[in-house]
Amino acid sequence: MTALPLTTAYWPADTSSPVMETTIGGVLRAAAERAPDRPALISGDPDPARRRQWRYGELLAGAERAAQALLARFEPGDRVAVWAANCPEWVLLEFAAGLADVTLVTVNPAYQADELAHVLGHSGARGVVLAADYRGSSLPAILASVRGRLPRLREVIPLGEWDRFCASGGGSLPEVDPADPAQILYTSGTTGRPKAAVLTHRGLTNNARLAGAAIGMRAGESLVNPMPLFHVAGGGLLTLGIVQGTGTQVLMPHFDPGLALELTETYRGVCFGGVPTMLTALLSHPSLARRDLSSLRYALSGGAPVPAELVRRVEATLGIPFVITFAQTESSCSITVTRPGDTPDDRAETLGRPLPQTEVKIIDPRTGVTLAPGTVGEICTRGYLVMLGYLNDAEATGAAIDSDGWLHTGDLGSMDERGYCRIAGRIKEMIIRGGENVYPAEIEAVLLNHPAVAEVAVVGVADRFWGEVVGAVIRTTADAPPTEAELCEFCRGRLAAYKIPARWLFTSSFPLTSTGKIRKDVLSAQLADVPASAGRAAPADRAPAEAIQP
Repeated sequence: MTALPLTTAYWPADTSSPVMETTIGGVLRAAAERAPDRPALISGDPDPARRRQWRYGELLAGAERAAQALLARFEPGDRVAVWAANCPEWVLLEFAAGLADVTLVTVNPAYQADELAHVLGHSGARGVVLAADYRGSSLPAILASVRGRLPRLREVIPLGEWDRFCASGGGSLPEVDPADPAQILYTSGTTGRPKAAVLTHRGLTNNARLAGAAIGMRAGESLVNPMPLFHVAGGGLLTLGIVQGTGTQVLMPHFDPGLALELTETYRGVCFGGVPTMLTALLSHPSLARRDLSSLRYALSGGAPVPAELVRRVEATLGIPFVITFAQTESSCSITVTRPGDTPDDRAETLGRPLPQTEVKIIDPRTGVTLAPGTVGEICTRGYLVMLGYLNDAEATGAAIDSDGWLHTGDLGSMDERGYCRIAGRIKEMIIRGGENVYPAEIEAVLLNHPAVAEVAVVGVADRFWGEVVGAVIRTTADAPPTEAELCEFCRGRLAAYKIPARWLFTSSFPLTSTGKIRKDVLSAQLADVPASAGRAAPADRAPAEAIQP
């Protein structure tokens, strides 16, 4: 066990739970052997009459048929893309690729022609399995428009012909090495062009198992999965965590708060989950009060900073503990997790402690020195969970993973003497105003305490004098939003003067990535056209003497 209190912001790996030599196909085989007749997968179609169900034995049999069909067309190690919204066949393909030792390239179904061409071309995909459409766009037509730019793409497999595809294979399946690449996931790209993280069977399966145990997943329980499967939380943590616990995944075709609540009631789901924007929508949905949600045991969120007020609101409304996971695609998903048995303040205000077999440290991003407890720096992690690297990008891989195997997450945070971590924002999102480091998460937490603020995003905005100033985009709870002067006054006494936003923008909705993360790059550009607030403590072009640092 780790000696406490910590004297530096470093958490050594807890080795009490082993890293197992598991593969994606292997964990399904093990689950089918333990519980062949237990429900494994239910399609959460909005029309109950169209819902389908697979038991574990059936799910394994279907995945094995699909794996044989893949090997009739591809070699082990080939890359095959999946371009579709959530559907049961997506899950079957994930396990089939794992059984066939084919690397699955997950593609956002919202991509348009140039984005698709980049992912398929960059990954060198030999095949693509695709849906007929997504939100009114014909996916085959988009693919056809860029097919001439993809000389390595040999096979196009329509999901509408899934049964015919699965019937076309035969023969034995290979032995799969847990260290082999299992999936290539393109990062969400909130601040730049997505990079391709190569994740292993060992990393994905162990991370899902260890995180599931920390969260409190139990055998035989149902869990509604609202996350996109191309995201590491949807296809990794939830899909692989549920299977290793022989639970039942109720798969949503897309996130809809009313449908999520109905599925939770119907299938006795135990988890109230999603990124913060999803949870806010669930809490605000008119059907919440009339649904029987007595089966819920915990709430779960991550993938974006989770406001403490949201945690407390969920816990007060539903009477269940809130679990936060600090996660990243490059780390196979979860790095730290709060536990249901943590104190209410730790559940609301921290990221929890590292998972077993996971080293974490907080460093000065300029010097690499491990910092003292409670000091903000870059969060780094090391262990089985770290990706192999970014595909075809040695420079970016070298920048992300140092020579000692530490993954530099790009996230700013701190670790206290007990090992509990807190988030301060992204290094790229850190605002440097007149030489002062400003962390958006701190300002967002203050503004969320204002009764008229429902959601907020704080970003840096280029400024000719300061270099950057603080900007805030607000979604209010009231018909008449508070004034900029009122919000500035609210911040005064709670924040140092240089942290108070100089530019404000009110909105009814935020630009989001497909996984629900706020596009802060878009907001920064929007705020660049907004004049400085009259309610600021000092004009944006004149510095109070105490704010200028030597």
